[in-house]
Amino acid sequence: MSGPAFFSSSPAGNAGEKQRVLRYAALCALCAALWWLVYSHVQAASSWLVFDVLKIPASSRLGPALEFFLYDTAKILLLLIALIYVIAWLRAGLDTERVRGFLAGRKKGFGYALGALFGAVTPFCSCSSVPLFLGFSTAGIPVGITMAFLITSPVINEIAVVLLWGLLGMKFTLLYVAVGLAAGMLGGMFMDAVNAGRFLQPFVRQAMTSPLRPLVAPGLRARMTVLRRHAFALQETRTIFRRVWKWVLAGVAVGAALHGFVPAGWFAENLGAGEWWSVPAAVLLGIPLYSNVTGIVPVMEGLLARGLSVGTTMAFCMSAVAASLPELILLRQVMTGKLLALFLGYVWVIFTLTGWLFNALQGVLF
Repeated sequence: MSGPAFFSSSPAGNAGEKQRVLRYAALCALCAALWWLVYSHVQAASSWLVFDVLKIPASSRLGPALEFFLYDTAKILLLLIALIYVIAWLRAGLDTERVRGFLAGRKKGFGYALGALFGAVTPFCSCSSVPLFLGFSTAGIPVGITMAFLITSPVINEIAVVLLWGLLGMKFTLLYVAVGLAAGMLGGMFMDAVNAGRFLQPFVRQAMTSPLRPLVAPGLRARMTVLRRHAFALQETRTIFRRVWKWVLAGVAVGAALHGFVPAGWFAENLGAGEWWSVPAAVLLGIPLYSNVTGIVPVMEGLLARGLSVGTTMAFCMSAVAASLPELILLRQVMTGKLLALFLGYVWVIFTLTGWLFNALQGVLF
């Protein structure tokens, strides 16, 4: 009995498959080039549409909010499509049981560090980290490691490190990076300790236990071809995109409203002058904001210049980039309400403790 063309060992079958693979590779290269062309011009196109075509003044509140909505929506949707496809393509032929065993067994501590370090070198804001978190979760990576990534990724990136170093000095920069990495690793440990994986949405839990079952029969994974990887990745991308795209729009709309209509200075001016309550209050006030770490660095400089304590400043700014209302709306499609509450509770506690610690040590460290 002859098998599918994908597995044919005849010369004609091999030649036909090579032609299909070459066409697929050429199409991938073209799509990647088009993707990068669009992605690299999204911000300029958003500004042109809002300020030049629609003639909305840049000094108005509506203009920056609408520009932010268009730019961030396009950016996140493009990232969502590309990252889910690539991750699904890569994991289609992986022995996910071995990967899970490596990360979840005696190497778990290494896994937390790996997740946090990977988060530190990926230049994503809190919302842009969600597609990768979703891809890691559906690939069966333990929830603690994915949470280490989710917490660290928006808090640290190389651009922010350079800005921090130039504006606030080496000591503050090293402390900030150390706190960000520690927060991610401890968050991962905590989530695994409370078995937080049981609070993921059912479709994620199912994917974690049998990510390849919809496409690949047992025993065929080793024979997975390039085109079967593409079929699996395309199916996965369509399924997840249909599930979350509307929540991307809703989440970015909230972020745009905050970005355009709620002045960050209002929060900064109402955080107190170092009283004990100012740190937990600063964390609570920072969470609803939607900013990335690069944009928050000048805010940190301004707060410190106005005399706000180091701990309160760090707590406020880290919470503003580590969690946001738009991110929570997106994560709600992956997490149940209990896991979201755990995530928010952990962020509030860890950054409050960080703020209190640095306020207590401010005279020694600075």
